[in-house]
Amino acid sequence: MTSDAGSMSERFAATPVAETGTPEAEWQRWFATRGRWPGVDLSVERLVVLSAHPDDEVLGVGALISTAARRGIEVVTVCLSDGAASHPGSPTLTPEQLAGRRRTELDSATALLGLSPSRWCGLPDGTLAEHEEEVEAIVSRVLAEKPDVATGLLAVWAHDGHPDHETVGRCARRVGDRFGVPLWMYPIWMWHWATPDDPAVPWHRVQTFDLDDEALERKRAAVEAFVTQVDALSDAPEDAVVLGPRILARLLRHREFVFV
Repeated sequence: MTSDAGSMSERFAATPVAETGTPEAEWQRWFATRGRWPGVDLSVERLVVLSAHPDDEVLGVGALISTAARRGIEVVTVCLSDGAASHPGSPTLTPEQLAGRRRTELDSATALLGLSPSRWCGLPDGTLAEHEEEVEAIVSRVLAEKPDVATGLLAVWAHDGHPDHETVGRCARRVGDRFGVPLWMYPIWMWHWATPDDPAVPWHRVQTFDLDDEALERKRAAVEAFVTQVDALSDAPEDAVVLGPRILARLLRHREFVFV
């Protein structure tokens, strides 16, 4: 790692989501010029998957966790925030209404992936850094439920550029170290602000999971369940699409990535 979390957040802030970020075509050209990364090996019986917002885990590793469940691994998804801050100032939905919609969308998405409903923690979206003790307590409780089962943690990357993502990643690392469980981390916004061979990204720690067409379509259907994020709530500027086509192109590939 050549940059700290603060500089990651600054880079993300300097490349607003409303702009294109690094185009998917540029990433694909780079992928074609370099060798393969090792495949991810989830040698666990139970996988606790942490997301900062309702949709993170589906966007980042939806196919991986769906496949893990199909292979007999117990997959427990945990959504830390209520997702109520995705459309600040919306004239269409109050934050409470938006949180309710996003919870329903997450339940639909996890069902499409063949997973049990996510554990909804309801911490305030956008302020997880102020709730690190609560986040760690939640993760610790989930890990402690089955102490004799080989368990792993899969969390959004601790250097992803979004403060909530980074909070969840930091907490996952600390709790994982205390419990002595393996930790994998998945990036989301990194694909937006980073560039190929970016020295801020630990490419040497990458592992990948290849999606066949069926797995990709299953993931795509789950992503489309997040209607409040992939469609505009209304014509008002505050209700604009959050996950536009350029963003989704970077997340709906035939390959998912994690850091070890």
